[in-house]
Amino acid sequence: MPSGTYKKILDRLPEGVFVFDDKLRVKFTNAAFRRSCSDGAKPKGNLRQTLACGESANCGEGGSCEYCTFYRAMRAAVTENTEKTETVHTKVRRNGHTDKLSLRIRILPADEKGKLFIGLTDGTYETEIEREMLSAQQMQRRLLPAGKSVGGVSYAYMYIPCHGVGGDLPDVYELDGQTYGILSDVSGKGISAGMLAAFVKAGLDRKQPDLALALSGLSAKFNELDQDERSYITVSAVRIDKRQMRIGYAVAGHNAPILLKNAYGINEIESPAPPISNWIPDFKYTERELPFEHGDILALLTDGVTECANAKGELFGIERAENVLMQSHSAEDFIGKLRSALNVFCGGKFTDDITAVAFDL
Repeated sequence: MPSGTYKKILDRLPEGVFVFDDKLRVKFTNAAFRRSCSDGAKPKGNLRQTLACGESANCGEGGSCEYCTFYRAMRAAVTENTEKTETVHTKVRRNGHTDKLSLRIRILPADEKGKLFIGLTDGTYETEIEREMLSAQQMQRRLLPAGKSVGGVSYAYMYIPCHGVGGDLPDVYELDGQTYGILSDVSGKGISAGMLAAFVKAGLDRKQPDLALALSGLSAKFNELDQDERSYITVSAVRIDKRQMRIGYAVAGHNAPILLKNAYGINEIESPAPPISNWIPDFKYTERELPFEHGDILALLTDGVTECANAKGELFGIERAENVLMQSHSAEDFIGKLRSALNVFCGGKFTDDITAVAFDL
């Protein structure tokens, strides 16, 4: 077994290392292996406990053991007492969650008697990236609205990121007895877009009752980031005043209009203004108002909805979204029907983040 000094050296390696004996008992794992392949604890004597796979039987005796590529590769190396290289796919239990693991392992005899074997893992770095992506997804989902009603206003939303972590972010909150709805969409996709979306969540002043001032303040904070010209944020923001039966709204470059379903049909609420960017850093946004009636439905959409394309290259478009809204009886009904319509139209294959929020007025 590695001495204390060698263990410290092995713990510094970016590749995963594990040592086991001819009884498939794990004797040592380095830090990289534990981070990627186990529950983070020191080896506990067998593969099942080290990988925390969830199998209740002894290692090698459970019903799922024959499907464990880790176990099969180790057993083959012991049986043949020779070097084995294989790509393994298995599941491990980490931090209360079951994660899929895929990496390449190389197993070599560590002594002439065939009593000890050493395993080396390639792809640990990629596995770490996958784990970080999962953590980013979980953190972003904690930024999403939690309930179905705020300030006495019922709402529903859908959020479908195309790369696990998305650049869209819906937000609903109450201030001074009024309900606020924010839908932002940032440039790019993936983790970088997710970071910018988190900036919107943290940078928007939720204590500012004036939507225009809130957007202008967010714009000032964005310019402090000193992003290049390819970075920008579009925002649709609404303020619902149930006492006065009025809607306040402000838009920053959001090209999918706000939709209001009322007794007269669909009202497309547009307010031309540039996105939050460094293109026009001192632009001052404005807030406008309009009345609403009981039974109206207010909907905010990102361009991922309207620009969703099918196999023929046709766009879903604003007209289809309006038709879905016309057939809906509530905010929840609209979101459910819109999700179904998009899945049918695009075959469930989305190339952009898909987000919509709807309010019952």
